[in-house]
Amino acid sequence: MAKLLYRLGFGSAKRAWLVIISWIMILGISVGAMVIGGSKLSETITIDGIASQKVIDQLKASFPSASGGSAQVVFHSVDGSKFTAAQELAISQSLEKVANVSGVDQALNPFTTNAELVKQRSDAAEGLSKLDAARKELDAGQKAFDEGKVKLDEAFADLTKKSNELEAGIKQAIDAKAPDAVLTPLLANRAQIAAGFSQIKTQQAELIAQQKKIDSGRETIETNAAKLKYGNELLVVSANFGTLSRDRATALAIVQFDLPINQVSKSTLSEVTEIISADPIDGLQIEYSKEFTSGVSDLLGVGEIVGLVIAAIVLFLMLGTLVAAGLPVIAAILGVGVAATITLALSKVFEMNSTTPVLGVMLGLAVGIDYSLFILNRHIRQLKAGVGVRESIGLATGTSGNAVVFAGLTVVIALVALNLTGIAFLGIMGTMGALGIVVSVLVALTFTPAMLGLLGLRVLSKKNRALLASGHNQAEEQKPKPEKKPLLVTRQPWLIVLASVAVLVVAALPSASMRLGLPDGSSEPVDSSEYKAYKLTTKAFGEGANGAVVAVAEIPNKLSSLDELKTQAGMAKKLFHLKNVDSVLPGGISDDGKTYIFQVVPTTGPASVETENLVYEIRDLESQFDSEFDSTLGVTGLAATNIDVSKKLADALPLYLGTVLALSMLLMMLVFRSILVPILASAGFLLTVFAVFGSITAVFQWGWLGELFGVHDPGPILSFLPTIMIGILFGLAMDYQLFLTSGIREAFVHGKSAKESINYGIRLSRSVVVAAAIIMVSVFGGFAFSHLAMIRPMGFGLAAGVLFDAFIVRLLLVPAVMSILGKSAWWMPKWLDRILPDVDVEGAALERDRLH
Repeated sequence: MAKLLYRLGFGSAKRAWLVIISWIMILGISVGAMVIGGSKLSETITIDGIASQKVIDQLKASFPSASGGSAQVVFHSVDGSKFTAAQELAISQSLEKVANVSGVDQALNPFTTNAELVKQRSDAAEGLSKLDAARKELDAGQKAFDEGKVKLDEAFADLTKKSNELEAGIKQAIDAKAPDAVLTPLLANRAQIAAGFSQIKTQQAELIAQQKKIDSGRETIETNAAKLKYGNELLVVSANFGTLSRDRATALAIVQFDLPINQVSKSTLSEVTEIISADPIDGLQIEYSKEFTSGVSDLLGVGEIVGLVIAAIVLFLMLGTLVAAGLPVIAAILGVGVAATITLALSKVFEMNSTTPVLGVMLGLAVGIDYSLFILNRHIRQLKAGVGVRESIGLATGTSGNAVVFAGLTVVIALVALNLTGIAFLGIMGTMGALGIVVSVLVALTFTPAMLGLLGLRVLSKKNRALLASGHNQAEEQKPKPEKKPLLVTRQPWLIVLASVAVLVVAALPSASMRLGLPDGSSEPVDSSEYKAYKLTTKAFGEGANGAVVAVAEIPNKLSSLDELKTQAGMAKKLFHLKNVDSVLPGGISDDGKTYIFQVVPTTGPASVETENLVYEIRDLESQFDSEFDSTLGVTGLAATNIDVSKKLADALPLYLGTVLALSMLLMMLVFRSILVPILASAGFLLTVFAVFGSITAVFQWGWLGELFGVHDPGPILSFLPTIMIGILFGLAMDYQLFLTSGIREAFVHGKSAKESINYGIRLSRSVVVAAAIIMVSVFGGFAFSHLAMIRPMGFGLAAGVLFDAFIVRLLLVPAVMSILGKSAWWMPKWLDRILPDVDVEGAALERDRLH
């Protein structure tokens, strides 16, 4: 490997312009691919297989119109007065235009929606009043019917009595053979009585018809009463919901899209905001919810640029010339440009979170500068020792470049292994990050030697060039000077171990209370539209209005209209009676009548503990829904996704961490020919990780030093941050372990004692490792002040991780423990040593061949 890299470096220096032009062409092609293909990044996170995502997939199949995403536009009267008629008209006209945008399902007018809600509540009260009047009218009709029936029954009884007496008289007259003069009047009376019976029968038929009419009316009234009752129950549970604040100074317009929010194109979102912003309304403040800011507008902000400036200053102080200091920065920017544009071009093919390209930029800048620095530093040392320019470039690439390859390979292993989590977006994030590392390594191995070939001796300061011209050989000056007084890590190893562990443990203590989640609008910068929208919505409608919990129930068969309403009301009441529920808004019923959707608005924000607990409580209702409504019950929304994503990541973490540790320990065994050194390196890494988690928790969840890092509303830690942090920090930690320990091992192999080797190796690599660590802390620290809320804790964590790992673990703790272990630190079974290939990371054999 070292010889191959030597030829690569030497050849790059010899054909410098060809290499440089080739990289410029590669950058041009990647930029072109990005421009032609476009980019599609999302602020949302979707994970197949989790419960909340299954609910969304269920809605897509059974209730397509309800599966579309939504976003909010907040209109607020600047002086706090209620909207004027002109302002309401202007808002309505803007929303009418928005409704015609391709991809928008509808734009709910807050004034129309509020008026409809008021009318529904008014109609419900009026309906009850009308129902009571109808009942009274029916009761009066029933009373009249009952009185008429009594009279008719009395008349029928009297007529029957008379008829019986008459029939008896007729029978007696016939039996007595009475003359016709006696019988004729009796028969006439019979005819009159028969007519009376006929009249009573007619009246009875009329009464039966009247009773049927009363019964039918009563049935209709009772049906309407039931509908009114259930409808009123739905109004009661949604009474706190509104789109217009009580003071009529804030309005909430809901824009509903045809597709889930993560699938809505950036052009659609931009067109909506452009339409509304195109016609400013006097006296109104207009803000947009987080969904409208999907994607990243800029990969670098002010904080990131400041970090790069600090890195450049460190390089200048270390290397002594602007030319030398600028080279690693230019190389890193080139690598980042290629990797970032390729990533953005691929975002149209693979679903990517908006943090993916920024993570690649962050890693690419940090490792790109460091990897070029390691080669440049070795080259400068060799030039001072009198080695020729191209020969020195080849040697630096074959020695330090060899170490760069192994260091990069460790980081790539850690990042690519994120695919083992089974979580697509995390795997893509790791793969794209690994792409950035690979490009950075290739740039360091080719572009950096090419630039060094063009620069020649100009990478040296004027003083060093003069010394070199005078024939002064500075080779001995480049070696660590033997000092009588050994380093503190070998003089007081137990003190160093106890002090280092104490610092790391104290820093790690807050990690015990770490709570994972996804950021909401409150975590955005205070001057951002999404933050202002969140706060205005909270003040006017409550925190829960910023992110409702969506409950979806599914029954096996369609019900009658009354039973459907009864079931909907019953489900809504169950949800409303849960703790921390502000309102329950029926979201509708699917066309097949089997899927019911509810917007459960909590009293707390979407990322709060109380809202998470509400999700658990809703899911616990599933058995009741099954027994009472023969229904399944699912939950989705930001809070539900928080829970499911965190659980999925927690389940995947052991496999991921175990794989990374195993592969990286095997790699370190190959490099260091030791069992204990890889174990020690991994143990130190775990201490670093917990210290980083504790620091992130203290700052971003507890709010410590919040003003310094822009944490104005402390909240949960980004759910995938621990996993991605473990992968990146492990790779970087092994980088520093490699650069420091390889020098120690080389001294030990060449006959120095264990403690002398530690003193020699640390003095040999300390300056470049410290500089590299400061550069990484500067670059990552710049991202801790990023304009992107999801990037800030990542940048802070990586900066803290490098600080803890490089300065405490690698420079103090690990050497101190190795000092205690003595030569046993380098023990390896002979049988294992024989079967493992000999890996010359520092290219010592190449150096011996070329310089001796």
